[in-house]
Amino acid sequence: MSSKINVLVRLFDIIETRSKENSLTSYTAQLLSEGKEKCIAKVKEEALETVEAAEQDDISQIIYESADLIYHLLVMWKKFDLSPDEIYSELEKREGKTGIRK
Repeated sequence: MSSKINVLVRLFDIIETRSKENSLTSYTAQLLSEGKEKCIAKVKEEALETVEAAEQDDISQIIYESADLIYHLLVMWKKFDLSPDEIYSELEKREGKTGIRK
């Protein structure tokens, strides 16, 4: 696995660690403490910002907003007690069925 892909594993590990920290000192802990509605709202917000950047053909902003979107998506997974492995398993089940080819 590429070290660039491993950043997602490291990020989720950090989210898990920060979820146990004080919400006054950790943005991740704060988001999680504010409930699922806040986590969902942040994913929606970041998805919209990513789409808006794409509509403007702003490559650097697409990259920036995509990183925000992925972070907030992982936080939402944590809020719902999902692990990345569960998502990866679902993606593996779809291989060859939804246009994903090996």
